[in-house]
Amino acid sequence: MTGKLTPSDPARIGGHRLLARLGAGGMGAVYLGRAESGELAAVKVILPEYADQPEFRARFRREVAAARRVDSPWAVPVTGADPDAPAPWLATAFVPGPSLAEAVATCGPLPPRGVRILGRMLARALTAVHDAGLVHRDVKPGNVLLAVDGPRLIDFGIARATEETALTSADMVVGTPGFLAPEQAQAQPASPASDVFALGSLLSYAATGRPPFGTGAVDALLYRTVHDEPDLDGVPDDTRAFLERCLAKDPGARPTAREVDETLVEDTPHDTVDWLPDTVVRLIADRSAAMLALPDIEATALDARADGQPTPADTSPRPSSRRRFLLLGGAALLTAGGGAAAWAALREDGTASAASPRARRWILGVQADLTGPQKTVGQAQERGIRLAVEQFNSRKDKPFTLTLKTVDDQGDATRAVKVARALAADRDLLAVIGSTGDETTGASLDSYDAELVPQLTASSAQYPYGVSEPRHFLQAVPGYTSLPGTAAFSLQTQGAQRVGVLIDRDGGIPAWQFGRAMFGGLDFLKIVGEPRVAPRLAEDLAPVVAEMVARKPDGFVYTGTPARAAAVARALARTDFTGLRVLGYTAAEPEFLTAAGAAADGWQVFAPYIDPSASPVRAFATAYRERYGAAPPYWAAEGYDVARMVIARITEAGGRPSRTKLYNLLAKGTYKGLVRTYAFDQKYHLLEGYETFRYEVTGSRYTYAGRVDL
Repeated sequence: MTGKLTPSDPARIGGHRLLARLGAGGMGAVYLGRAESGELAAVKVILPEYADQPEFRARFRREVAAARRVDSPWAVPVTGADPDAPAPWLATAFVPGPSLAEAVATCGPLPPRGVRILGRMLARALTAVHDAGLVHRDVKPGNVLLAVDGPRLIDFGIARATEETALTSADMVVGTPGFLAPEQAQAQPASPASDVFALGSLLSYAATGRPPFGTGAVDALLYRTVHDEPDLDGVPDDTRAFLERCLAKDPGARPTAREVDETLVEDTPHDTVDWLPDTVVRLIADRSAAMLALPDIEATALDARADGQPTPADTSPRPSSRRRFLLLGGAALLTAGGGAAAWAALREDGTASAASPRARRWILGVQADLTGPQKTVGQAQERGIRLAVEQFNSRKDKPFTLTLKTVDDQGDATRAVKVARALAADRDLLAVIGSTGDETTGASLDSYDAELVPQLTASSAQYPYGVSEPRHFLQAVPGYTSLPGTAAFSLQTQGAQRVGVLIDRDGGIPAWQFGRAMFGGLDFLKIVGEPRVAPRLAEDLAPVVAEMVARKPDGFVYTGTPARAAAVARALARTDFTGLRVLGYTAAEPEFLTAAGAAADGWQVFAPYIDPSASPVRAFATAYRERYGAAPPYWAAEGYDVARMVIARITEAGGRPSRTKLYNLLAKGTYKGLVRTYAFDQKYHLLEGYETFRYEVTGSRYTYAGRVDL
């Protein structure tokens, strides 16, 4: 999405009049610019502090040279550059369409023919890259833009000449985990075959809507890339064998990019989007209109010819007539004053003009799993949030009335995208709390971020979330990698000196992140840790338990699923182990107590949720009971806390805040809630505090044992 220029932004760079910001990062900013010819360009400008570093300037010079060597209609061309300028810059042709990552996340997987056509065009782009003696090294859905006349491969920022790849540090992984090749995951030099592996991963994502090696923690992704077979369920049969070749572990077994082009027997359309679903075509049209709806700019000679007539129409290739009406529907915003209207709808606050005839509502959104696999948590949080809103609205001195708008994603990622898009489109929405689970939270990130909606989750503890790079997201719960530190500290205070850690891969990302962090915490505290990883397909974990007990540990940690946790507890009870036992909190469900029986007693749980009977939330529990006629369940207080924080920040704004202003108030402030103090890391959007609460199973129930303080 475009954004306004700031007072500190330059007005011109290298003959380009800058119109808007397209994005910014730690190294510089990317602007939408108009060249003297009238053509639009994406202009990357490097920050002065990096420009003063000879090594960085040399790297940027190589990037420019690399990008200029690629000649393909499916790669974004360089239109200008000056790596030796005081502020080095690089301009490429501007592509206003969405990325493949956004298109798939928003509209779902592409049809089989679309995947084949996409693969063939990108294979041709990579052939040009490799023919130029380069390796792209970061082929991923976010680096493919969809335009009206086909896809474009972008970002040659880490491309290298094949003879230069050996200069990469031996312990440096370059690329995007989940799409990079096994050799890159092992910090080995990349080759053209590495790009083909990444292309195979990208096409698998396009066909199924998910990366072939899953999502989650970087180390888990790298491990699966090196050791596991790709998940190609849902890939059409006529494409599956080909993708398996691209995703071969051995680089020598993969086809070349040119062979990929020749293997994908499918006519490659020119100047058309007929190969894409209508929903994606509409997204391209809408995004093109939104991205080109520029802010008010002073008229210049670039906007008119000397004879006073409009500048000549764009002569770039056009889509086929069958789809042209879809594109013209979006492009119409750019004519007859539509550009100004579209920009007004995409201002910094993401809302329409105040001249609306209807009074604005103040809406707090909730996206939760209310009827799916995590409905217990989702319903608890929704009730806690609703209670906070009702208490605020009951105040006589309230400065506004807050409306709660709830959507149920049913714990399904595909549905999560749809409900998030619908909720984010409401111009009166100020912020959203949700979703409940990791998968649905990750799936909804792009939809809210595209509309600048502040999104907070009170229960999803995964990080990072697949291919998404959220900028308006706050994780208001300690992550899976945060809790094990306090758990390890508690084990130390209880006298543990040697601890076995069983990571059950059937527990997915939560189990992996919790287990790896637990091992790291033990190592930091100088406790001997002995990790074991149980394969997902292992039917009997008793032999693993017996082998671990034979090592004579005085502590045992299991992280996985409730059912398999029960089996481990029973197996451990049959041994002579009498030490400390810790259960990862995602496995601490009622199912564990029922299935483990007496073997469950004595297991400790370190969780991010407070017991509703604890003294800090006693007043909340009383109000909850009065409102709903029952004691609050786990996670209700956390939802209540986060809602009160959002309400406090809205009130603090002193008027209706823009979405960006509200996000900044949330992200940069500190709020003392009932459960914990909320302050966020400015780089990763993560909760800085990691208050942890300990439970112990006694009498086949979870008994609250208090807060763990470091």
